[in-house]
Amino acid sequence: MLRAYKYRIYPTDEQKVMIAKTFGCCRYVYNWALEMKELLYWKHNVIVSMFDMKSMVVHELRQKAPWLKEVSQNALAYAVADLYEGYTNYFQGRAEKPTNRIKRGRQHYHDRGVGLKVDFKNGLIFVPKLKGIRCVFHRRFKGRIKQVGIELLTSGVYNASLLVDDGNPMPKKAPVDPDKTIGIDMGMKHYVVTSDGLTDEPVHYAKEQKRKLKLLQRRMDKKVIGSRKFCIYKRRIAKLHQHVANKRHDHINKLTHYLAYENHATTICVEDLDIAEMKQNKHLAYNLEEVSIGEFYRQLKYKCDWAGKNYIKISQYAPSSKRCSKCGYIYRKLTIDDREWTCPECGTHHDRDFNAAVNIKHFGLSEQQTLPSVRRKVKPVEQPLVDDRSHECRVHSSDPKEPCCCASTRLDREDKRQLSLRNRKTSSSGRNRKSDGL
Repeated sequence: MLRAYKYRIYPTDEQKVMIAKTFGCCRYVYNWALEMKELLYWKHNVIVSMFDMKSMVVHELRQKAPWLKEVSQNALAYAVADLYEGYTNYFQGRAEKPTNRIKRGRQHYHDRGVGLKVDFKNGLIFVPKLKGIRCVFHRRFKGRIKQVGIELLTSGVYNASLLVDDGNPMPKKAPVDPDKTIGIDMGMKHYVVTSDGLTDEPVHYAKEQKRKLKLLQRRMDKKVIGSRKFCIYKRRIAKLHQHVANKRHDHINKLTHYLAYENHATTICVEDLDIAEMKQNKHLAYNLEEVSIGEFYRQLKYKCDWAGKNYIKISQYAPSSKRCSKCGYIYRKLTIDDREWTCPECGTHHDRDFNAAVNIKHFGLSEQQTLPSVRRKVKPVEQPLVDDRSHECRVHSSDPKEPCCCASTRLDREDKRQLSLRNRKTSSSGRNRKSDGL
């Protein structure tokens, strides 16, 4: 089973220069491969495979640009692989079309090789083309390291991500048990509400630092672009954003760890929300960005896979909030401002979020066919259908020659049709008279 571990690293000045060279070379190869791929496709109608593109980088590009030989060859190959992965995500609708990489912002590269290893005792990590980098191992692992990723954030922090194969198979999924199943409702008023009574309130980390952020941005705005003071305030703003993101990420990690490992449930049901569509509402976009619902779902899914628990997503169009969890009545008049409501059919008083969590659990179990779906009792229609009226004329009338309700309905329709045709003829004749008079 593959696991990723992320650590903070502290490279020396010499190592920072080598890392910066690798960033620049990978960025150059990525942009060159993007331009070459687009050129061959649009001018010569040729689709270059990833294997051929890597061969062109090794045998052609490195000969034209000898300075590419100063960095690891595997890092350049991973840059090409990143480009093709971006095209795959673009064609499958998960991302936008790949564009040129720029020097500003987050920088990263991936590498692998024989010299990739760690030393927990001395706190060092060894990367190809680099000597031992000082690293803070807050947790240890056992397994074979497959690849490493080095990144530089805008706040000036260096991180190393290790992909480790521990040799253990993925645990089997537990059978779906209705008694060990919970439903989770996500929101902005209450961040997480489960069907077993757990409620987690949202923590607005960005709003807590909003005043400080405004102050720093105003001071940076008064400085000359590119000056020393401008760069100082730009770095301070980036550190503040990183601090907020770390706090939010830590909160989501702890919450998803509790739901996946410490909770009694073996099946977790969630709602498949369209976050991008919800962000189109300008009144909800900022709060949706702050609570990070998509990141919560991402972490919960892979942790459920690691723990051997079932992760079920229901449709986003399921009436989880408007449906009564007791009788199944759907309350159409429920608005987004109503936090509590009473079912007009059974009289049950509901909390909006808890009722939605219970319904999500029922919908998830219904999709797995472990619980029959609850539907309201429908009163049968006494009148026959339109297609069946021709077959029931003799049923309504004892004498087939006498007209019944179905025949009268057809006669009414024919009269209306004839009346509409007469109106059309009179209107057309009136237009012809006017034209003749002109």
